[in-house]
Amino acid sequence: MTMADGCCDASKIVATCRLLPRLNEDQVQAAMFCIEVGAGHPKNDEEAEHIPLITGSVAEFYIEPMLPHVGDIDVMYHGNTYLAIPRGHPPPTQLPAEFHNYVTVVEIIDSHLPGYVYLPLRYLLTQCTDDDKYNCVEYEEVAHISNNYDAVDVRDRHGPAVFTNSSKTRKLPVDAVRCVRSVVAVTSR
Repeated sequence: MTMADGCCDASKIVATCRLLPRLNEDQVQAAMFCIEVGAGHPKNDEEAEHIPLITGSVAEFYIEPMLPHVGDIDVMYHGNTYLAIPRGHPPPTQLPAEFHNYVTVVEIIDSHLPGYVYLPLRYLLTQCTDDDKYNCVEYEEVAHISNNYDAVDVRDRHGPAVFTNSSKTRKLPVDAVRCVRSVVAVTSR
């Protein structure tokens, strides 16, 4: 049925829209840094990608405080070739499109330190081109991934973050943290 048939009354349709927030210089700088991170590739793999996410106070796009207190830009980024799953969970058979055609799966295991976990390698997933599902091979040896950086890397650190100081320019300093994406709500075996 159509409106001409009398099923819909156009006077009762309410359209709501939300004004887009006005971007400020801090948010533009954060977006530019994310573009820079996203354009880079993880070491030794030109096909893999970094996927950035703006976090911290700059990420609050919909909140405009009376006195802005943005002191730096916080960015977390993960590679599309790694995935973390809770200990004991089966490996996924399907993943979101952002993931690569091969994915290293690590298990999340609590450590004795609050807020820290161990990430042992558990599975290697390879995408089957016929049905876009992932086949799984279990790692035989025990190895862990770490958040250590190269010894020759001379950038400043703020805990797990790499700090980029921009004090000589008008840009905000940046804390960038490498992380591993965790996907729990995926199809499993």
